[in-house]
Amino acid sequence: MWNVLGFLQKYLTWSIPAFMVAGIAVGAIADPAPLKALIIPLTFLMVYPMMINLQVQKVFSGGDYKVQALTQFINFGIVPFFAFGMGKLFFSDRPLVALGLLLASLLPTSGMTISWTGFAKGNVTAAVKMTVVGLILGSVLTPFYAKWLMGAAVEIPLSSIFTQIIIIVFLPMILGVITRLLIVRLVGMDKYNKSLKQKFPAFSTLGVLGIVFVAMALKAQDILSNPVMLLSFLIPLGILYGGNFILSTLVGKYFFERGDAIALVYGTVMRNLSIALAIAMTAFGREQGSEIALIIAMAYIIQVQAAAWYVQLTDRIFGAAPEAKTA
Repeated sequence: MWNVLGFLQKYLTWSIPAFMVAGIAVGAIADPAPLKALIIPLTFLMVYPMMINLQVQKVFSGGDYKVQALTQFINFGIVPFFAFGMGKLFFSDRPLVALGLLLASLLPTSGMTISWTGFAKGNVTAAVKMTVVGLILGSVLTPFYAKWLMGAAVEIPLSSIFTQIIIIVFLPMILGVITRLLIVRLVGMDKYNKSLKQKFPAFSTLGVLGIVFVAMALKAQDILSNPVMLLSFLIPLGILYGGNFILSTLVGKYFFERGDAIALVYGTVMRNLSIALAIAMTAFGREQGSEIALIIAMAYIIQVQAAAWYVQLTDRIFGAAPEAKTA
């Protein structure tokens, strides 16, 4: 089982499209309505394991206020408005898709922010703080941004979004902290870091793939009637991620040393697509949620591949790595 989960996680750029195709196939030949019952358990499977490894206590360690502040300014003062502009430009006649693009932009950082920062030999401690702060700020601000920017085009269920954020973000966060403390107490920090820590993201990946499968199955008929639709999402997504990488790279290169610069890049470009998917599928109902989820699912493909490519470029952009900082 671990080999299968590890394979799916390692090759996410192939796993996501495979589950998308499988979902479309199932939705084409059978009634996908019963799959709605899987949304809540899959959402929990997607979010709760990632929260176990979230080191909330790192937020209270100081010393890097400038990079933290600038990271969150980019995350909430620039990227959402860029995404909103992309939505207006490319999806003026499809407000739910534009909302999906906005949702993805409003939830910065994920566990992969920390992982990719480590792969590129950046400041992992700074990345951990960016992840926690970005997740909390994004969860609080997302309903307000969505209402402000998209409220005229889409009915934004504020109370439903807040309720779902409490259920799918803050409750798993609390449970994750408690679970981590209990595990460390039972087996010790050394065994947790060596044997258990790496296993939790695999379960999150399974939840992501399950949600993608369900979303595609629920929208299968619409997709099959217009198969070019999904491919058309790649252009605005490519512009959004490309512009984000360029901006963050320039800011990082000219204002910070190598380790902090890399953390800033991954702390602003990586989006928490899992949470965005969860909100789309739980707060907006079956029909609207599935349509919103389409572009979020496609974003996984670009995000994972772009993050991997950027690791290969970091030495050229920021110079060779000294001894990397660790969490």
